Amino acid sequence: MKVVLFCGGLGLRMQDGKGRIPKPMVKLGQRPLVWHVMKYYAHYGHTDFILCLGYGAESIKDYFLDYNELLSNDFKLSGSDGQITLMSHDLKSWNITFVHTGMKSVVGQRLKMVESHIGDDEHFLANYSDGLTNAPLDQMVDAHLANGKIASLLCVRPTYSFHTLEVDDANLVQRVQRAEDGDLWMNGGFFVFRREIFDYIGPGQDLVNEPFAQLIEKNELTAWRHDGFYYPVDTLKDRQILEDLLEAGNAPWSVWDATQSA
Repeated sequence: MKVVLFCGGLGLRMQDGKGRIPKPMVKLGQRPLVWHVMKYYAHYGHTDFILCLGYGAESIKDYFLDYNELLSNDFKLSGSDGQITLMSHDLKSWNITFVHTGMKSVVGQRLKMVESHIGDDEHFLANYSDGLTNAPLDQMVDAHLANGKIASLLCVRPTYSFHTLEVDDANLVQRVQRAEDGDLWMNGGFFVFRREIFDYIGPGQDLVNEPFAQLIEKNELTAWRHDGFYYPVDTLKDRQILEDLLEAGNAPWSVWDATQSA
């Protein structure tokens, strides 16, 4: 299946306040976030990517145009002439389509702009490109194909610690509960769509609000519940948390890397 990645958001503000990093280009180890997302999909056999670009489009294009597979794969250096033999490849098997979808377009409009690149495919995948998970994508896809619905999304637990309240009509608090102790779920931003999703996105509409409301009304939206690892990158602090996990050899999202613990 083709994989649509939304890469056009404004990005994360630098800690010194002097600029922004396109969120897909925030570094985790030696590679940007978007590479980790793409590597996850490639692990499950999905290597045909459509990047919906906007803010920082040039830096994303430059990264892949200058891509060096030696930095992410094992290789052998031999002979006096320093002959290099790659032991494995990643980008070589990837097809990447770069589409500029506007600086301020909402996600729904970015998706509409790449409809022609989906071709005649009945199903495709999509992702916000700002979160990582070890969810079994193959099982999620199989469930989507079996249920015959138009849309499926990854459903995850809240990643931030906060308290929920139950309040009565007199504004008296009846209960305080940690979010992680309740039955709260949130949209993880990993989607499987039938191409009919395009019929539900009107001019100027985002993806989740109006289109999903219509799908819910028609019982055409399902959720794949995942209690395992999921973490979004919304701040530079989030990036540091994931960086620390990666450096400690405990990066559950690296399902392609047997050296990382799950």
